[in-house]
Amino acid sequence: MCAASPAKAAPGALWVVGTPIGNLGDITRRAVEALRAADLVVAEDTRRTRRLLAALGLRRPLLSCHEHNEEERIPGILDRLRAGDHVALASDAGTPALADPGRRLVRRALEAGLPVRPVPGVSAVTTLLSVAGLPADTFVFAGFLPPRRPARLAALRDLAGDPRTLVFFEAPHRAPAMLADAVEVLGGQRPATLGRELTKIHETLLAGSLAEIRDAMTRAAPIRGEITLAVAGAPPAGGAAGAETRPGVDRLLAALVEGRRLSVRDAAALVALATGLPRGDTYARALAARNDSGRGAEED
Repeated sequence: MCAASPAKAAPGALWVVGTPIGNLGDITRRAVEALRAADLVVAEDTRRTRRLLAALGLRRPLLSCHEHNEEERIPGILDRLRAGDHVALASDAGTPALADPGRRLVRRALEAGLPVRPVPGVSAVTTLLSVAGLPADTFVFAGFLPPRRPARLAALRDLAGDPRTLVFFEAPHRAPAMLADAVEVLGGQRPATLGRELTKIHETLLAGSLAEIRDAMTRAAPIRGEITLAVAGAPPAGGAAGAETRPGVDRLLAALVEGRRLSVRDAAALVALATGLPRGDTYARALAARNDSGRGAEED
């Protein structure tokens, strides 16, 4: 028997239970034990979790806890924990609190000094990274980008210069627009891997440049099943044009944006076209050049 198990000898623990993202065979023995021992299962969607429990031959009391009612549910759940009940937290699929409800409940339990125990399971993030062929010693999990285009573009621009692998979630109906914006801001030549319906019967994996994946998903519309996307980080300083050209590129960008001769976006697009540098890289550098110019004017 493992030292940390959801037995009654350790009352009042909140067990954060990872569940399969599609294939029931990925459920762990500890997850089954935690769900079986729970006095209450807190679920993002009780209908989906009830189906999971039924498939495992379990019947447990269920309580819904999602983004719209989490705050009002938390006090009662904490009372149950204080009374010594075991509570298992499960999202619809994958690991709770990763782009899913549960973070606030976990935080409040920790602040109350109540035991919180992880029961590791599947995550679409690590599942895709394991087959993406991209650096994963360090990466950025950006979750779902904003649904409205101006905010989505702004979020992508904030990530454009980051050298770490970027991982995104996206809903199927927004995937084409998100991929088009990612190509525009990050650059279509970046290596990327897209996973759809991971671990399910109709699992799809696409690897190639970001532009190639955008084109493939555009042809595949309508898209069904949530998307996980991994994109290579920004290339090293100098990019495709070579490190020795960086000072010259920065001077050119500074000249183009000085006095707002060109917008940051237009200057970045022009220099990317002329040099072969990723547009995301030239955008970040053009923005820095404009900011430096503004600070210089203030100092004068």
